[in-house]
Amino acid sequence: MTKLDPQDAWLPITESRNGNQYYAAFHTLCSGIGVQALVLPVAFKILGWTWGIIGLTLAFIWQLYTLWVLVQLHESTETGMRYSRYQQLSCATFGEKLGTWLAMFPIMYLSGGTCMALIIIGGSTTKQFYQIVCGPTCSQPLTTVEWYLVFTCAAVLLSQLPNLNSIAGVSLIGAVTAVAYCTLIWVVSVAEGRLSGVSYDPVRGNTEIKHSFGVLNALGIIAFAFRGHNLILEIQATMPSDEKHPSSVPMWKGVRVSYTIIAACLFPLAVGGYWAYGQLIPESGVLSALYAFHSRDVSRAVLGLTSLFVIVNAVSSFQIYAMPMFDYMESNYTIRKKEPCPWWLRAVFRAMFGYGCFFLAVAVPFLGSLAGLIGGLALPVTLAYPCFMWLKIKKPKMYSGMWWLNWVLGVLGMALSGTLVAAGVYVVIDTGIEASFFKPQ
Repeated sequence: MTKLDPQDAWLPITESRNGNQYYAAFHTLCSGIGVQALVLPVAFKILGWTWGIIGLTLAFIWQLYTLWVLVQLHESTETGMRYSRYQQLSCATFGEKLGTWLAMFPIMYLSGGTCMALIIIGGSTTKQFYQIVCGPTCSQPLTTVEWYLVFTCAAVLLSQLPNLNSIAGVSLIGAVTAVAYCTLIWVVSVAEGRLSGVSYDPVRGNTEIKHSFGVLNALGIIAFAFRGHNLILEIQATMPSDEKHPSSVPMWKGVRVSYTIIAACLFPLAVGGYWAYGQLIPESGVLSALYAFHSRDVSRAVLGLTSLFVIVNAVSSFQIYAMPMFDYMESNYTIRKKEPCPWWLRAVFRAMFGYGCFFLAVAVPFLGSLAGLIGGLALPVTLAYPCFMWLKIKKPKMYSGMWWLNWVLGVLGMALSGTLVAAGVYVVIDTGIEASFFKPQ
């Protein structure tokens, strides 16, 4: 039904095509839920109950629709191609130059930037886990940078698994631990009860412009809670496909199961976290609130288990988010040499990427201050580009329901991206950035 590139047999995303709906569910769940979900109650602090729930529900439905679009576009009967990577589909839709320009930076940010963030989160949580386990008797603990290095070594060691199908078990572990810590955090927060003096009145800025940008920031938090669209085509590429059994069928089954579980985690986490802490929730999210307000009330075993789940999930998520970068590096070699990448060079590439992310995480620890700005540039990958891709490839009848739906969502996605970039620029100018190079906290 579709043509395959012979080079795909040499690359880590597509060298194994024996995936199934279970593997798809594991990968999608591991890539679709993570520590960014812990910040959802912060958005409710600005939006309040009603608009917070409405915003979260609409964002979930919107991104679920664009997921369905990408699954359907993976194999195109119109062009006779199987698009195994997001950038391939972008180039086929918008042209080689424009498609590369539109997709390259967001995808590199979503892969490399996420891996950097995972090193920061995983390393910091590892340090916290050590302090919880050994208590006040801790002797000469490692520095923050050394904890980052410990986490990176574990991630690089695990990254030597050859291809995307081979890490299905890792993704399963990552998915289980993500569900576990999300559930554990909101259950413990709700069980401990509301804090005294909790208020649910939406926080307003001193001026109208500050309030407006605060609302935009809250919407950005909700939008960024849903991730993984840049990996959907790659996950589907691991499946066999023919005319009678297209890969879109098992892929969509896996996506439905995984996003049902994601919804069962994110909505209680957002609602329960906001109910428990209200306006008192710190900007870093509900996990920080749990440590700040209940470190003496909750047993060390529960706190330590929560930290351990976060660490394991971060190591597991690192693998699937790094895979597109591994694939990109190896594809450059195979294009030039016309042969598969030798095992030792593959190991070198992966170590270079892992320790490169570690270096950047240590060198530029304030990059998180620019997350809103850079994230706004990456948002169209999730909410806008899939809609324009459907219009260009499927060519629905003008003024039909699908035509209007994709145009409206595509334009709204680009507008939201632009406003979030503007809000990010305003926040950087208004608050400034403490450029503490090589000084991670």
